[in-house]
Amino acid sequence: MAGDTETHLQDRGDGTDVVRQPFLIGVSGGTASGKSSVCEKIMELLGQNKIDHHQRQVVILSQDSFYKVLTPEQKAKALKGQFNFDHPDAFDSELIMQTLRQILQGKTVQIPVYDFVTHSRKEEFVTVYPADVVLFEGILMFYSQDIRDLFQMKLFVDTDPDTRLSRRVLRDISERGRELEQVLAQYITFVKPAFEEFCLPWPST
Repeated sequence: MAGDTETHLQDRGDGTDVVRQPFLIGVSGGTASGKSSVCEKIMELLGQNKIDHHQRQVVILSQDSFYKVLTPEQKAKALKGQFNFDHPDAFDSELIMQTLRQILQGKTVQIPVYDFVTHSRKEEFVTVYPADVVLFEGILMFYSQDIRDLFQMKLFVDTDPDTRLSRRVLRDISERGRELEQVLAQYITFVKPAFEEFCLPWPST
């Protein structure tokens, strides 16, 4: 993969090259709080949203891309809305750390593509090229201290719980083919408790 071999070097001015290390910004918040919208607004304000991805100085990554590959039993539960996707164990933290370290080394990385309808990773990957600023958003971006410590800046998107729930209901029904009853049951059983336990009380360090 390109992420294993391609590294972005910058001339230091004295004839030697150094790896350009990006500025990492973590963006966390509850489900449907507007994390992606905040990142996209930053891209827009910086004039990066209309630039070819090869030339962008600011890029956005999502923790959602790093859901673990489910076992057949887990996938069966997921299709019934009975799998907890908001628990830290649902994410491939090792792959997130590996990806972030490669980014800090100035390497091009390959990001998995997750299918929320089938609850599985697709075969293709998204190529992310070295950039000056990397925005990494996700509900549990600050849960792991090892990952949290890599960010030079941390943003928490605080949104009213009723607003977040209404947004999630509309999104899951229209974009992910869920039934209303399943969305609400999953929210009450998994999403709300996980937010209160793993997302809301994130450390300030």
